Amino acid sequence: MNIPELERGNMGSKIRKPPATAEEFRTLLLQDYDGLSKRLKQVARYVLDEPNELALETLAVISERCGVQPSAIVRFAQAFGFSGASQMQRLFRDGLLSANNSIGYGERVRRFSESVSRTAAGEGLLTEFVEGNILALQNLSETVSEQEMRGAVDLIANAAVVHVAGFRRAFPISAYLAYSLQQLGKHVQFIDGVGGLARPQANSIDNKDLLIAVSFHPYAPETVELTEIAARNGAKILSISDSRVSPVAKSANIALQVHDSEVRSFRSLAASMCLAQAVVIGFAFDAESNRRPVRKK
Repeated sequence: MNIPELERGNMGSKIRKPPATAEEFRTLLLQDYDGLSKRLKQVARYVLDEPNELALETLAVISERCGVQPSAIVRFAQAFGFSGASQMQRLFRDGLLSANNSIGYGERVRRFSESVSRTAAGEGLLTEFVEGNILALQNLSETVSEQEMRGAVDLIANAAVVHVAGFRRAFPISAYLAYSLQQLGKHVQFIDGVGGLARPQANSIDNKDLLIAVSFHPYAPETVELTEIAARNGAKILSISDSRVSPVAKSANIALQVHDSEVRSFRSLAASMCLAQAVVIGFAFDAESNRRPVRKK
């Protein structure tokens, strides 16, 4: 089925069966994402990154947040076999919402941002950043599953060499991962790109290795290129990013999704660093329980 043709209103004769579960729908979206039109990609990204918001909000609110007309959301739903947007939303209400999450993360962030905007610049900055980071940390446990954490630890444990890359805002996260994993006795190659040597450093990645790629919107082109090189070389990829369809997540074996807080247009790294620490400590516990050599700090 040609999804771009559906965006232009040419439904054709083939009727697609709607996915039975939210997980099946997410898998289908990731599979078909590259073939979507620009507007439908905007909807797909919202569906993947904000499933609880999609389940709870009205069509008008969703269209505003996606930056598309409501009719585009309806066409998007129909392209994947749903009768309309409400049936698509019902799938997420039934499958993804937890009983204690009646107010989604996005709505909590918007309420927090509104309260910040009413405060004079420079007043209570520490409190604002603390509260923003608390929201992001609470959301982290909802977006990253135990299965994904287990998968990330297994990828690290089974890799001959762990290559770590992250530039710009992601650099502190990648530097921490490289340092900590090396301290735990893992063979690590930190791809720092000094002297423009990121590509030559990446060319040593082979199919027994793992690349940990850390990148957030607008996604450093260096990290995207390194991910492509690692994929071509047959290496495993663990990504830490802010979307399931970010350029470093789409080809990853495991993609860990994290949303950091943003206060007065300044983005924090608290949730990302927390996730990186959890991955490292998870590997340390795994190494100890399986009697792998671990060098203590």
